[in-house]
This record gives sequence, C-alpha cells and structure tokens, in this order.
Amino acid sequence: MISDDAAVTMQARIAALADFLGRHRRLLVLTGAGISTESGIPGYRDADGNWKGRKPIQHREYLDSHAVRQRYWARSMVGWPVVSRARPNAAHHALASLQHAGQVEMLVTQNVDGLHQAAGSTGVVELHGSIHFASCLSCGLRVSRQEVQHRLEARNPGFAGLTAAPAADGDARLERDDFDRVVVPDCLHCGGTLKPDVVFFGDSVPRERVEAVHAALARADALLVVGSSLMVYSGYRFCLAAVQQAKPIAALNLGMTRADGLLALKVSAPCGPALWQAVEALTGRTVPAGAGEAGGLAATP
Repeated sequence: MISDDAAVTMQARIAALADFLGRHRRLLVLTGAGISTESGIPGYRDADGNWKGRKPIQHREYLDSHAVRQRYWARSMVGWPVVSRARPNAAHHALASLQHAGQVEMLVTQNVDGLHQAAGSTGVVELHGSIHFASCLSCGLRVSRQEVQHRLEARNPGFAGLTAAPAADGDARLERDDFDRVVVPDCLHCGGTLKPDVVFFGDSVPRERVEAVHAALARADALLVVGSSLMVYSGYRFCLAAVQQAKPIAALNLGMTRADGLLALKVSAPCGPALWQAVEALTGRTVPAGAGEAGGLAATP
C-alpha cells in the first residue's frame, strides 16, 4: 500500500505539472511510446533508455532482403491484433481535452497507433506515419492494414492464429526457423512490394512534417513531452529547437530522457493518471469513463 509521504509526493508532481500547463497556454505536445503502454502496446526501451529485446527492423534491411520481409510480416501478422484492438487510455483523452480547451498549438506523436485520433484529437502530426496502412513502393497504392491482415492469414494458414508476446508497433516476439515459408503480401495493382506506412528505423521523417512541427513550435510558448525517452533524434531535435528559442520544456515520462538536462520540469509518473489529474484540475473536464484508472496512482511510489 502506498505510504502517505509517497502520496503527497505524487500529488506534488501532479500539481507541478498542472501549474506548468496553466502558465503556458499554447503548447507544442510531443508524445512517444510511453503514452500507449497503458493501452497494452509495449514500448521500445526500459527506464534507462536501453532497447528491450530485439531491435526494431531497419529500413534498409527491409528494402534489400526478401527474407527480412518474410520475418517482418510473419511477426506483424501475429502482433497486429494487439494494435488493432487497442483503445485510447486516460493520457490520450486528457490531451484531447487539453486541445479542446484551446491550449494545444499542435499535437505531434512519434507513435503510429492512431490512438490520439481515436481519443478525439485533431490535426495530429504523425512523425513516423501510421501502422494502420501499407503502401506499394512501386506505384504508391495505399491499402488498409486490416485488408493486408486478411491476405496474410489466408496465404499463411500455418502462422494464422499463433500467439506471441507483443512488441512495439504491432510486432511480436515470434521466434521460428520457418519464416522462409511465409508468403509476403504484394501490391494487387502492380505486384510491387508493400511496406507499412511507417518510418522504419534508419529512414528519415518526411521534411514537410518536420517543417510543420518547427513552425508550430515557433508559435507555441512551451514544449510538453509525454511518454518519450527522446533517444531518437526525430523527437529530440524539437527539444534542441525549444532551447534555442528560450521556450521551457516539461517532460512526463517514467525513466530517463535524452533531454533531462534541458528540462524546466521533469515528472516521473505513469502518463495516464498523472496527465488525467493535471488536465482535469486545470480545465475541469472529466476524462470519459473507462478511459483509464485513476487508482493507478495508488500503485506508484
């Protein structure tokens, strides 16, 4: 059971976060994998910023190797149901409420799960794309990931229905020695290679997305980071830009971040309960029932 001292400490963290939100009325919000863990989607890194398990697939190896694509689609076929069934948690709903209150200049996410939009946020910039779609590398045809799932299961009955521990972004910790049997999905229009509509590690975020975020940061008066270790430069760059513009940065994240030395405020707490209570205290808006468990605070020292 949580001690009285620990409860006071947690409430002090939430009060500090609410104060930061109250003093900065135009926020650029940047979210990462840690905001979706409470929705059942695992993150990439531990509290020290180190990889958990196998590193994610690299862009170049996906393009160059049919065997790598076989392994990717087999693991994705098993892991996709975790993402497709995921629902927004209290943190997603809290940010949607903050936006509806007029305090979010732009919501930017490193995640590809679409949970911010499902919670009601609008104009979301998905730095790394969306796992809910796939595109042909030859003709550009875009198809839904669910459609690809149906084709994968039909062509690979020996893998359909398998279960494995989930990994980040719809992957799964599936270890087998027969990936060479996997029939990968191709483009129904031209027969080209399909790739999920995400920026794999080793690839670059499209320039127009980066420029849109920098423009929003110029209009904002502070940067709020939620659930990101910022180990990947695609997000960390905006912390560097905020410092150059003398704009304060607050981070809500369990564990270290790459920008710890740049922060005006660091709150180490589960994203859902802490953000829910801070936004509720500020806006008076109640997070929808079932969005998250406020009682999660009781388990956090």
